[in-house]
Amino acid sequence: MPTVAEQLRQAREAQNLTVYQVAEITKIKTDHVRALDDGNYDSFCAPVYIRGFVRTYAKVLKLDVPQIMAVLNQELAGTEKFREPPRLTGGSHGFLDSLMFQLSRVDLRIVGPVVGVLLLLLAGAWGLRAYQTYQSQDPLSSLGSGQHRTTNSLPGDTLPLPKNIPAR
Repeated sequence: MPTVAEQLRQAREAQNLTVYQVAEITKIKTDHVRALDDGNYDSFCAPVYIRGFVRTYAKVLKLDVPQIMAVLNQELAGTEKFREPPRLTGGSHGFLDSLMFQLSRVDLRIVGPVVGVLLLLLAGAWGLRAYQTYQSQDPLSSLGSGQHRTTNSLPGDTLPLPKNIPAR
């Protein structure tokens, strides 16, 4: 199977595009386009740049992006410099380093809509619960004393008798 660099270079040449034209279209530096065409990944400081540039370059050339990215991941795993995730801090690899590396490999075209649907479902569930709580409340509970009084007596006993009328 041809390498990512060979696939990119062959597709670019088949479409009669120069390195300068690709750089103009993709807004990637010509040095980086040449490095990608040559498979020289050492000129990049982190694999996230390589992945982003290859993805952009492959889209412009109308190549199969998921297949190119899978081959690129295999190639990067075989290199000494990009075998492990880059360190974000001076110390040893920590949770943040691993998390950021894994997030750089996520395909947002798939994860984005899934997260959006989950957020809509959570908002809907929260709204339904708030509506049910609102419906189950006593509408007179917010009234102060003297405006509303609950009694346990019979309905006829709730009216007070005037004070100036003697009881029989």
